[in-house]
Amino acid sequence: MVDFQTPPIAFDFPPVEYENQLWKPTNPHIFSNAEVRRQTGSYRSASPALIADWYPQPDSLVIPELEEATHALQNFDVYSLLRLGSENPELGPMSSVLLRTESSSSSQIEQLTTTARQLALAEIDEGDRANARTVIGNVHAMEAALALAQRINVDSILAMHQNLLNQQIGMENEAGKFREELVWIGGTDTAGPRGARFVAPRHELIRDALKDLVAFISRTDLPAIIQAAIAHAQFETIHPFVDGNGRTGRALIHSILRHRRISQYTTAPISAGILRDTASYFKALEAFRAGDAAPIIHTFISASIFAANTGKDLVDSLAAQIDDSATKLVGLRSTSAAWKILPHLISQPVVNARYLKEQLGLGDAAIHRALSVLTERDVLVEKSGRSRNRIWQHDGVLKILDEYAKSLRRTAGTV
Repeated sequence: MVDFQTPPIAFDFPPVEYENQLWKPTNPHIFSNAEVRRQTGSYRSASPALIADWYPQPDSLVIPELEEATHALQNFDVYSLLRLGSENPELGPMSSVLLRTESSSSSQIEQLTTTARQLALAEIDEGDRANARTVIGNVHAMEAALALAQRINVDSILAMHQNLLNQQIGMENEAGKFREELVWIGGTDTAGPRGARFVAPRHELIRDALKDLVAFISRTDLPAIIQAAIAHAQFETIHPFVDGNGRTGRALIHSILRHRRISQYTTAPISAGILRDTASYFKALEAFRAGDAAPIIHTFISASIFAANTGKDLVDSLAAQIDDSATKLVGLRSTSAAWKILPHLISQPVVNARYLKEQLGLGDAAIHRALSVLTERDVLVEKSGRSRNRIWQHDGVLKILDEYAKSLRRTAGTV
């Protein structure tokens, strides 16, 4: 990641302006008189610059590694396609697991952690881990971001957010809705915005600011990674929602990259690259608001190169697991349901009969025969220990996904 002790050459950007506002506690009766006096007073809320027609100085676009990062993402996208083949049934599941890996990393930036098994259990409506359900919401937001990539507008951003918060317990009523209250970063929720590190714009400014951002995203005269980095930072500055701004903003990154045809088949784990050094990422957002976009651009460049390189390793490791499992099925008829289940174990390494019936359209008898075969041949392990509503998992795939997540946490702050 970028060393912010010696920042790169400045990339001038219109700085955020601020409005002076007056704050009074909304429920003063729950505080002491001294605390009410401390909370009452002026604060400054952001007023984001309009950027639809902004253009940098041409020489500032000459950035080392920018071309390398763009080509790395494009090559990873093609590599995934060639590694599995356009007609290979594993391509869809592989794309899904990469998207889920990206969603999980994005959630970890917000301190929402879960294991690959918990996430897979949540996908089949098993388990009761709230974080896993929340991360599933992030998966759905990413899916919406990609599905809506050809027409990025205010409504599609709302749809991303709705898919995100629909799965977050206690936040369902906020899903797909702009906030109508003040939000801030830093300080404490009970103390109001005075003393906060950043106070987001008044909610009355949100819709116009997002319309301006959408106009910026529709342009094609900027390098895609620069456009994605600036659009993401601008979105985080607008902070249009009560919760889920960071995760929606990182889903927007992939919508832009899909729209610009940088990533057409799979989702590179860019948030995994950001996760390695979240402190620098948040510092980069602060620098952006102060009028220098260089740190956030370099953060995205570094994260893109990391995503492409480690993404290839992840694809190879997961494909090797399925290849190994395939050798255990040698001798089975090609029409056997076990062969149909096998590629789906990449994206869904924990399964039950209900999930397989919904996904593959197989009958109960065929599914149970296939699960018996996969268990007997050591492809799957039955983990529930129940006589009904049983659960099977692919230990090898789960191990690879968890080791990838652990490797990001081990390197956090060291690169």
